Amino acid sequence: MSKKKGLSVEEKRTRMMELFFEKKDVYQLKDLEKIAPKEKGITSMSVKDVLQSLVDDALVDSDRIGTSNYFWAFPSKAIHARKRKLEMLESQLSEGIQKKKILQQNIEKAKVGRQDTEDRADLLKELLALRQQRDQLKADIEKYRDCDPEVVEEIRQSNKIAKEAANRWTDNVFSIKSWAKRKFGFEQNMIDKSFGIPEEFDYID
Repeated sequence: MSKKKGLSVEEKRTRMMELFFEKKDVYQLKDLEKIAPKEKGITSMSVKDVLQSLVDDALVDSDRIGTSNYFWAFPSKAIHARKRKLEMLESQLSEGIQKKKILQQNIEKAKVGRQDTEDRADLLKELLALRQQRDQLKADIEKYRDCDPEVVEEIRQSNKIAKEAANRWTDNVFSIKSWAKRKFGFEQNMIDKSFGIPEEFDYID
């Protein structure tokens, strides 16, 4: 018989949040070390580290009263926290799209020389930032998919917007490469190397 696979760190974090959301109570560490193994399959020895990581991420609140530390987390706060982060990411995404438009206009107007090269490099940096935001949104979905369906749906919508924006930027990068190849006769691999474009660079599925 094969040995049962243990829970990953993210699975432990998700289950710990589920415990807080389901019980809606305040606990000491020693209480959680007894409850979490029975109800969520989290080993008692890992409870402290899992709990601290959630506190560090501001997902679980804690306070010291007398000589004891108390921990709690309620669904309403988690939902509001995720909504605030989504609003921030959507704002950053909107700013990135606006910057892309401005950079594209500058590229079209720029003459051959240093200015053109700098604008194209900036465009690639902005594309990378959008892709990183998309990856973060995807990670958030995985982290909370078993906890807050409402938040997950909002994150999925933002992920869709980020994916579409990143693919539009990918279109622009390919257009710039074609333009450089036609205007200067550069080979594609030379263009990729000059601007740090990875060989596997492509649209996001």
